Amino acid sequence: MIDLYTFTTPNGRKPAVMLEELELPYTIHKVNISKGEQFSSEYVAINPNSKIPAIIDRDTDISIFESGAILIYLAEKTGKLLPTEPKKRAQVIEWLMFQMANIGPMFGQLGHFRNSAPEEIPYAIARYEKETQRLLGVLEHQLENNEFITGEYSIADIATFPWILISPYLVSVDQYINVQRWIETMRSRKAVQIGMAILTPEFSSNYGAVA
Repeated sequence: MIDLYTFTTPNGRKPAVMLEELELPYTIHKVNISKGEQFSSEYVAINPNSKIPAIIDRDTDISIFESGAILIYLAEKTGKLLPTEPKKRAQVIEWLMFQMANIGPMFGQLGHFRNSAPEEIPYAIARYEKETQRLLGVLEHQLENNEFITGEYSIADIATFPWILISPYLVSVDQYINVQRWIETMRSRKAVQIGMAILTPEFSSNYGAVA
């Protein structure tokens, strides 16, 4: 059994999609970051960085924070969605890190400065918008000859999808035809649909339940 501590953000949805794909039983614990629940002493004991998501694997008594680390842990636990062949494994890991180090932070900064900053800062908006467009271009090129990011469906796709799904709210994506095709392919997966719906009235799972 996996205890999943999460909220309805792109990072928070990644492990739910993963758990659905793996068909692992899990319990969702809502950590409402809009109310500061991530700073509670109980949660800090699980994740000292006070961010979501985090998991506790009750089978092994191992706790993991950082969404990328969670995906790797679950993939290695089950032997799924992360190749064991060295070259293919390296490709999946590098594209997972591409999301963690680039797409998440840059998209997040653009969203902050465009929608949440107390004052408009045109330089910051322009800087992060340009970088967001560049990153979408990198992904567009990668998907030109690949159905999924590294060819076969993997944790790289699971990590990237929730962030790319919000990109139309940040920049125009009409020119990224391969990205749009990939989005629709991802959307068609039942596990993705369920995992993305966590903590909403639409959530219905054979494997997950809200605590």
